[in-house]
Amino acid sequence: MIRWLWFFVAAVQAALALRVVARLARTARGERIGPARVGMATERVSVIVPVLDEAERLGPCLAGLHAQGVEAAEILVVDGGSIDATRELVLGWAAHDRRIRLVEAGSAADDANGKVHNLAAGLAVADPAVPWLLTIDADVRPRPGLARALLAFATARRLGALSVATLQRVSGPAEALLHPAMLTTLVYRFGIPGSATIDPALVQANGQCMLLRRDLLEAVGGFTSLAGEIVEDVAIARRLAARGEPVGFYEAGPLVEVAMYRGAAEAWRNWTRSLPMRDARWGWAGRIGLLEVLLVQALPLPLLLWLAVRGRAGTPLGRLNLVLALVRIGVLAGAARAYVAPPFTYWLSPVSDPAVALALPFQAIRRRHVWRGRSVVRGGSR
Repeated sequence: MIRWLWFFVAAVQAALALRVVARLARTARGERIGPARVGMATERVSVIVPVLDEAERLGPCLAGLHAQGVEAAEILVVDGGSIDATRELVLGWAAHDRRIRLVEAGSAADDANGKVHNLAAGLAVADPAVPWLLTIDADVRPRPGLARALLAFATARRLGALSVATLQRVSGPAEALLHPAMLTTLVYRFGIPGSATIDPALVQANGQCMLLRRDLLEAVGGFTSLAGEIVEDVAIARRLAARGEPVGFYEAGPLVEVAMYRGAAEAWRNWTRSLPMRDARWGWAGRIGLLEVLLVQALPLPLLLWLAVRGRAGTPLGRLNLVLALVRIGVLAGAARAYVAPPFTYWLSPVSDPAVALALPFQAIRRRHVWRGRSVVRGGSR
């Protein structure tokens, strides 16, 4: 019985491994967004920055946005009811840059996504004559020329929506042991950034830095319709793809980086909430993706060690997991470019794979989550 159980596990693992390896091979030569020359982008963009108690992190973001060229027509910092010095910080920058404006959104409704609430408030006051929107999170650090590069790239590829796999800056060795294992789950499920797709099951999106054509966003209900979503960026992208609009996801190198968390504990609490990327269109593709993470990313190294201890590393199961372990090491090496000077513990991060792989299904089935002390319910209260 046990022998047949292992045969079944190996068969499923091999089938999923073929899917993952084919996906990695297919996306290995994707495009990247690079700097654009002055004058390459003729369009303008409204930047929307949703904030709530971001006084400690918002400064570098506003400095980077202040350094953007004329493509950034307005910079709307939308506050959802901060009780720290966020408003004062924004008003200080507004005194030096007329494009920067504080928008008071007030608190979101109970159990609603507060970020969506702020984004909707920003869209409501954004200049309707500006055709593009750029959402930027408070922990993002834009470099000069980011807005111009995104607009030039989107225009050249005739894309109405794209987002950026931002360069990651981790807080230290502890987070570097965990964060890459979490990031790798996206690579295994969706491939390497660098292309656009109209398949909702293959869409990737990152609302930390997301460029959208305003008319397309409004055609899928705008931000207001996303109040019950945990991953509003993915929900937008999948809705657009379902309409036949290509949605792109690209690396942009040093043009934009982000310091998401202040430590490993904060990363664990907060990123596992959104990593399953579950929305209304999640379906079987999402479930299979979590199984790929478990059996193809997380299982091979510990299973190979267990087989080696039992003297069975040379069996077909052992050889399969040796290949998958080598693939995992290759992905680890390739993903190093996604980090700013990663600590040495980055190279040990596969040890965190099992914990991450087991956490994601649990988070996927949870409806109620907590973000910044506020409750958020998938689908809204009912």
